[in-house]
Amino acid sequence: MAKQRIMSGMRPTGKLHLGHYFGVLQNWVNLQDEYECYFSIADWHALTTKYNQTSDMVDNVRNVMLDWLCAGLDPEKSTLYLQSLVPETAQLHIYLSMITPQNWVERDPTLKDLAKIMDAKRENMSNLSYGLFGYPVLMTADILTFNAHLVPVGIDQVAHVELSRDIARKFNNTYNCEYFIEPQPKLTKIPLLKGLDGNKMGKSFNNDIKISDNEEITEKKIKTGITDRNRIKKDDKGNPLNCEVIFDYWKIFGSENEVSEICEGCKSASIGCMECKKRLAAKVNETLKPMRDKRIELENNIKLVDDIIHEGSKKAQIKACEVLEGAIDVVKMFK
Repeated sequence: MAKQRIMSGMRPTGKLHLGHYFGVLQNWVNLQDEYECYFSIADWHALTTKYNQTSDMVDNVRNVMLDWLCAGLDPEKSTLYLQSLVPETAQLHIYLSMITPQNWVERDPTLKDLAKIMDAKRENMSNLSYGLFGYPVLMTADILTFNAHLVPVGIDQVAHVELSRDIARKFNNTYNCEYFIEPQPKLTKIPLLKGLDGNKMGKSFNNDIKISDNEEITEKKIKTGITDRNRIKKDDKGNPLNCEVIFDYWKIFGSENEVSEICEGCKSASIGCMECKKRLAAKVNETLKPMRDKRIELENNIKLVDDIIHEGSKKAQIKACEVLEGAIDVVKMFK
């Protein structure tokens, strides 16, 4: 039996952090043995909000691929490609945009959230670029370009896939066919890994640990992490449940015995917060060392990384051409 197809992507905004690794990459790595996977570096999507900030685009694309490869994505198992090198997606986007009602796009959760932000700033939604407003249709084109069966998402992203299902269904109904598969969300449990300040982890908040950070930088960052705010001195007894960030990191990086030891040490005040952070930094660095070593090796052979991007994109085009040609036949366009 043929494997079911999976499609997902990531915008190239710079080096990836641990939130990306535990929230997305670990899951992708596990999926690639069971499914036919297409993973996109979505550089067109990056232009929807950063169209005037493209000086770092090439480096950002390479950094994403470097982090993907060192995290375990295998170009022999998965198709790893650059969105803009598969122009068939843009062509399919045109056909899908013709059948998609405007109010379907307007109900997209991301655009709704953006509308609230703009309203608070007394800005007009009409100032949004056409590309940003229409990104949900481009996202659908990404998925339907490979007629994917499944899209791995967290529970908060299901609505995005629902729109893609609606557009696929509308295409099939419009042209009286059953051409496009209605993609299903493949729910994944995403560990909640906060930034070191207790907020959402993100590069712009300067509260993240990057996969590519060295040991010294990692330890320095972890020292800034929030612990039990009620524990002022080392001999104060703490409560791990009040440790907003550091104890949560321990639960991800530590063994059951290590977590239990840290928990008891905090409660009894036999382990101070700085010692706890120092031990955590060592554990994080130990866990990430194989990935970081592989990344450095790849950085020293950037041509290989570029070749992987180009070869993966050519491979993606084979399926994309097949799907696009079929869609054009369904629409009955002149050929």
